[in-house]
Amino acid sequence: MSAPAPMEHHEKMRMRAAAFRATRVYPGPVGELISRELLSWEDFGYRLGGNRLVMDLVDDVLKSQPASRSDAA
Repeated sequence: MSAPAPMEHHEKMRMRAAAFRATRVYPGPVGELISRELLSWEDFGYRLGGNRLVMDLVDDVLKSQPASRSDAA
């Protein structure tokens, strides 16, 4: 069984950008959870394989608009 290949630099940067953006798109505990999960995945989760769901989440966060103050209430 071969070890998974490390993530490429551009993938890491997209994931990190989505992690920091998640707290603005989804304010509160949900955004914090998404942010932490993406940062953890960048560090070592990619070794688990099956990253399609995570990369779909990255795409969703990056294209979503941040919640307005009235949405957060």
